[in-house]
Amino acid sequence: MPESPDVLPGSGSQAEIEPAEVLTVVGVGADGWSGLAPAARAVVESAEVLMGSARQLALMPEIDAERVAWPSPLSESLPGLLATHRGRQICVLASGDPTFHGIGTTLTRLLGAHAVRVIPHPSSVSLACARLGWPQDQVAVISLVGHPLELVHPHIQPGRRLVVLSWGAHTPGEVAGLLKARGYGASEFTVLEQLGSVQQRVRRTRADEWDHEVDALNVIGVLCKADPGAPLLPTSPGLPDSAYENDGQLTKREVRAVTLSRLAPVPGQLLWDVGGGAGSIAIEWLRHHPSCRAVAIERDPDRAKRLDRNAATLGVSVRTVVGAAPAELAGLEAPDAVFVGGGATIPGVIETCWEALKPGGRLVVNGVTLETEALIARWYAELGGDLVRLSVQRASPVGGMTGWRPAMPVTIWSVTK
Repeated sequence: MPESPDVLPGSGSQAEIEPAEVLTVVGVGADGWSGLAPAARAVVESAEVLMGSARQLALMPEIDAERVAWPSPLSESLPGLLATHRGRQICVLASGDPTFHGIGTTLTRLLGAHAVRVIPHPSSVSLACARLGWPQDQVAVISLVGHPLELVHPHIQPGRRLVVLSWGAHTPGEVAGLLKARGYGASEFTVLEQLGSVQQRVRRTRADEWDHEVDALNVIGVLCKADPGAPLLPTSPGLPDSAYENDGQLTKREVRAVTLSRLAPVPGQLLWDVGGGAGSIAIEWLRHHPSCRAVAIERDPDRAKRLDRNAATLGVSVRTVVGAAPAELAGLEAPDAVFVGGGATIPGVIETCWEALKPGGRLVVNGVTLETEALIARWYAELGGDLVRLSVQRASPVGGMTGWRPAMPVTIWSVTK
């Protein structure tokens, strides 16, 4: 049973709410009261206010406490809700482990670690792995609660074990359909319902044979197995050009791999992709790690829509800004890396990018025209860095034989601030 329904975006601050008492978060399993340890039961029984979802509150026995079911949307209501009960002994019920895709993290961010005590219960992932016999340190966990199905894409790799936290009874069918569409219909597909309760049920099948109605409280286990001919889409730089819908404005595979090696993706860091085109640089930056972030600036509305479609297909979320640089760069969060793949010769673009770049940040500019190369050469003379020219040739038919056809050479300038 996924902890994810409790996940909330960060809101408020420690200064906004200063509870007189330490708030306690108690993790609850599908087995409810019977599964709670004595310490957790004592907290629930001594609470003056008991907060949680209607389902979680229903699992608790009758006690002398005011019960408060979460309103919707909770993210906007939570600070005021806690302030209303300031000074009272509050117990918050959470699904499973409260700090694993749960409200425990939200409350800690809101109130500060000193004001929140957490009593965890085994998470849905630990319960699922125990039932499947999988080592937890060798699985990828994907939460689809409040998130698009496409987030599964980067994790679909041969032999990979996935634990997917569902957002309801419909999620297993959607995940099975996605696996089949990606050419992974042979994957071992297990749906675990009501984990830890007396109603627990486990169903195993192939992804392409899944056709069942399930309980809303479920977790999915997937052992990825590729069908013959299924495309390999790793998270390393240099996906096939065919992976992208494009109108020709695409950084080609070999150049893309070299460009990303110089941008040096780091977990949690932000990229500006100026002149996004098909979005391949931003998308492969994001596929490096789930915490990576990217903003793509694209002046052509049709290309911007195409970029968004590519991002969804490859399982990432790019913030796309429709408009021209440098004007659209104003007000954006300072980046850790900037790629200029188009519009470098527009006055002010490189100046604005360099000024906005954080110390230690990387700027990479690619050019194929003489005008862009001349501009790059001037900046290289001023700021230094690394300047390379990449030429790629591909084999193609020449009559009844095979010869080399060169692509346009690309000049790549990279510099660290």
